[in-house]
Amino acid sequence: MKVVVLVSGGMDSVTALYQAHRDHEVIAGLSFDYGSKHNHREIPFAASHCKTLGVRHEVISLGFMNDLFKSDLLRSGGEIPEGHYEASNMKKTVVPFRNGIMLSIAAGYAESIEAEGLVIAAHSGDHAIYADCREEFMAPMAEAIAQGTDVDLQVLRPFIEMRKEDIAAAADELGLDLADTWSCYKGGEIHCGKCGTCVERKEAFLLAKLIDGTVYEG
Repeated sequence: MKVVVLVSGGMDSVTALYQAHRDHEVIAGLSFDYGSKHNHREIPFAASHCKTLGVRHEVISLGFMNDLFKSDLLRSGGEIPEGHYEASNMKKTVVPFRNGIMLSIAAGYAESIEAEGLVIAAHSGDHAIYADCREEFMAPMAEAIAQGTDVDLQVLRPFIEMRKEDIAAAADELGLDLADTWSCYKGGEIHCGKCGTCVERKEAFLLAKLIDGTVYEG
């Protein structure tokens, strides 16, 4: 199947990119610059991995989200909260309907370049606080995209029932060095080690019994 992969540059989407490259024909990787505090750290990793695989990489600017939406993940928002990824204070990092917007745009792009599928790396660890990462959202969204495209475009979500440690294990099986990915929401020079996504990243390697080559501040 010819597929487009939504690749942010994080460990989940990069793993999905390589898995899709193994299992399908990846005709493009698609990143979105929507004004998050860490877009500038993530996207270069997405570009680098696409280049390694010889895959076309496109970046779509969604600056209106930073201008109009309320979220501490955005540059226009407040401080990134610290603590466990599934804690209630992490809801401050929700960007309203982010995946709905990105999937809609990606569907139009995918149909335009004659792809048959879209790959998104949403996983079960996201379910606690991100409504648009849950299968209750993904399934009807996938059906709408299939019905709304002449090519019956499929939304593939290979990690939807997997946790972060499962994705780390999958990356290891693919021979990926996940140190060449970015997670930290704060977007500094190195991973802070304290924000929710850094905590989740650390936990994933620990539970998967893998060496974490990421450099953290704390």
